[in-house]
Amino acid sequence: MRQATYASVAVAGTLIVAKTAAWAITDSVAMLSALIDSLLDAAASVINLFAVRHALQPADREHRFGHGKAESLAGLGQAAFITGSAVFLVFEAVQRLARPVVVENGGVGIAVSIYAIVATLGLVLYQTYVIRRTKSVAIAADSLHYKSDLALNASVIVALILSGTFGIAFADPVFAIGIAAFVLYSAWRIFKRSFDELMDREFPQDVRRKIKEIATSPAEVIDMHDLRTRSSGRDSFIQLHLELPSDISLMEAHRIADDVELRLREAFPEAEVIIHQDPAGVEEDHPVFH
Repeated sequence: MRQATYASVAVAGTLIVAKTAAWAITDSVAMLSALIDSLLDAAASVINLFAVRHALQPADREHRFGHGKAESLAGLGQAAFITGSAVFLVFEAVQRLARPVVVENGGVGIAVSIYAIVATLGLVLYQTYVIRRTKSVAIAADSLHYKSDLALNASVIVALILSGTFGIAFADPVFAIGIAAFVLYSAWRIFKRSFDELMDREFPQDVRRKIKEIATSPAEVIDMHDLRTRSSGRDSFIQLHLELPSDISLMEAHRIADDVELRLREAFPEAEVIIHQDPAGVEEDHPVFH
């Protein structure tokens, strides 16, 4: 995870230098949009770097559930940065749409955009590998807006060709507005995922059904209720009540619960599982959620 944050900062830094030079040469608002996006990428990646470093710290006396929520906070910060860049880009594009200008030296911008696509694609592939290994929310959010950069840079190339080669001046700001809309959509996805985790949103229904199937698979388990789930960075938390026969010993109930916990941890390796044993037939006041 740390290596992924270093890689994203390095890629964003090199792209800022290249796109600044290309924008100065072409005066393209589409290239400006790509430059702004890379500036925001760099800022978001730096936030990620510190957030991941903090999130990877082990649980301590004051943070018994670890520091994983730092990743979600970083995701909210990224969403804010990305939204700000998209709004700024819309204003710039609208002004250019009112006074269209044919892009000059478009070949430079196209070459830089191709380089950006290659560099970003390499980063996204590496981030995908890291996400598969760690399930990191912060790296996933970082990867999401770098994936949007692939479409953004491709759009810049089309805009430069239409404006610089074919003289269609309005293509440059129109594509910039389209890119801004796509960036806003990416920001919304990042915000929603981060917000859900900070608010301890339950696992999806299909995952909860899988948990129930595993928990009730031993023959001794009569039923299961009061399932609660949440995520915090790489870590997951599963709590549930098992209904067991009322005439078994405490030692036997403990053995069954340990068996269920082991099965759940095999299915969800990053999860912390807490199981409470209830004797079947005893009425208790438990909240019911659908």
